[in-house]
Amino acid sequence: MSKSNKDINTVLASASKLASYNMFLQLSFRVLTFILNAFVLRHVTKETLGVVNVRLLLLYSTILFMSREAFRRACLSSRDDVADGEKDIEKNVKWKQTINLLWCMVPVGVVWTIFLVYCWRNLFENPDPAEIPHYPLAVVVFGCCACLELIAEPLWVLAQVFLFVKLKVVAEGLAILIKCLVTVSLVVAYPHWGLVSFCIAQVSFSITYICAYYGYFIWFIKSKKSKQSDDFPLHDVNQLFPQLDSNKDEKLIDSSTAKLSLSFFKQSVLKQILTEGERYVMTILNVLSFADQGVYDVINNLGSLAARFIFLPIEESFYLFFAKTLKRGAEAKQQPMEEIVAVTKVFGCLLRLVVIIGAVILSFGVPYSHLLLDLYGGTTLSSGPGPMLLNWYCLYVLAIAINGTTECFVFAVMDQNDLDKYNKKMLLFSILFLSCSYYLTKAIGSVGFIIANCLNMIARILHSVFYINRYYSSFQSITSPLLGLIPGIPVILTLCLSSILCMVSQAFFCCSKGLLLRVLHVTIGAVCCIFTAAVIWFTETDVVQFLKDQFLSKYFQKKKAE
Repeated sequence: MSKSNKDINTVLASASKLASYNMFLQLSFRVLTFILNAFVLRHVTKETLGVVNVRLLLLYSTILFMSREAFRRACLSSRDDVADGEKDIEKNVKWKQTINLLWCMVPVGVVWTIFLVYCWRNLFENPDPAEIPHYPLAVVVFGCCACLELIAEPLWVLAQVFLFVKLKVVAEGLAILIKCLVTVSLVVAYPHWGLVSFCIAQVSFSITYICAYYGYFIWFIKSKKSKQSDDFPLHDVNQLFPQLDSNKDEKLIDSSTAKLSLSFFKQSVLKQILTEGERYVMTILNVLSFADQGVYDVINNLGSLAARFIFLPIEESFYLFFAKTLKRGAEAKQQPMEEIVAVTKVFGCLLRLVVIIGAVILSFGVPYSHLLLDLYGGTTLSSGPGPMLLNWYCLYVLAIAINGTTECFVFAVMDQNDLDKYNKKMLLFSILFLSCSYYLTKAIGSVGFIIANCLNMIARILHSVFYINRYYSSFQSITSPLLGLIPGIPVILTLCLSSILCMVSQAFFCCSKGLLLRVLHVTIGAVCCIFTAAVIWFTETDVVQFLKDQFLSKYFQKKKAE
């Protein structure tokens, strides 16, 4: 059954709103982390920071990603509509099966937790207990926190599917805020506790996160809102948990979704290696000291601010739009005309938008990376490889922008066979990336991690471009959205000119030549940035209109209503 234009617009509006809220969440998280790192750097050693931000958080993120990512993607994919006469019954059965499947990630998480905690404690190099005590305890605490958070995953999926867009922001934002406050308080009051302070802060995050989700859904189900909603399938708190009392003819889980989860799981293992590859190389091969890992992680967090604040929320939200609008596994010519036209227009504008944002970050990030690091961490960060790391990270951000947007479309339309084929290619990407990371880092230091990431992203972008081009090749009447990868000539020329002027300004006025010259350097960059924004506004009309329609209009409509 084809979706109406109204349904498409509703999903698109909700996806855009979700992206806006997620951007706010990511911004809040990164700003708090940014401030926290600047504060913690002055109260703990670089070795402790490296152990927490690289070793322990890698364990935490690995358990979560391996346990839940495949289930998330499979259960968020669109389903065919059911017959009108069986709509309510079929919907309840499918959601019962979906909830049961989502709870399968808990035993999966337990297995991953036991295995990875053992590896972290016994197979990988441990820090010196005299310098960093309580490391074995910290590994167990971080692993258990990750496993514990999986009990909130069925509620996370429900919130995504039914577009409870504010819940994620409130739950994660509140948990992050409490974690930061606990960390700062304990580091100041009990500096000798070391890793114990970070363990207590992580436990506070997990408890707050779980309580926020369960508190909201228990309130929602017991209130009149759930009963008034025709779409929301659960009307009893017990339905949030596994239901094993099914009829003989009724399956406990949907087999097709389970198979799709398995395909995504194979892909998730490889994607996690590619996403956190440099940390795995640091942890397993020990190519950098814990102090160097701490410095690298601070610069990595700083460099990824834009990527996580802007591009990751866009990728997550518009994957939901593509998956709910298009039929998985069908070619472009097999999709309803109204839907493929709408998706193509959105996809093209989205590509152009993220490319422009990434290009702006690259153009202005390179000439101002040294000044930023000097202001943030002093000579500890601005001397040595820090500025070069951040320069390469600016290029990496542009690659992330393109890869994330193209892959969110590709993963939304691939069928299971295509996903299985891609998993094999991802294995090749993983091997090449890890090899490049190891040898480049041995040769040129920590900058090698960023260069290896750039090469990996370029390979994945090329794969996505070929797939999208083939997807649209049978539909000649529609302009390929890949044209959005190339900004207009005025924008390209303006960015190049601005970057050159700012680099000249850096050479003459920054960064050890006095406060007034620094201010002049910043002023030149601000003028160039304003001029660039004006050129984009007047020449990239389609992108500006897309930005207004999908993001800004909701804000102004809300203000007007108030």
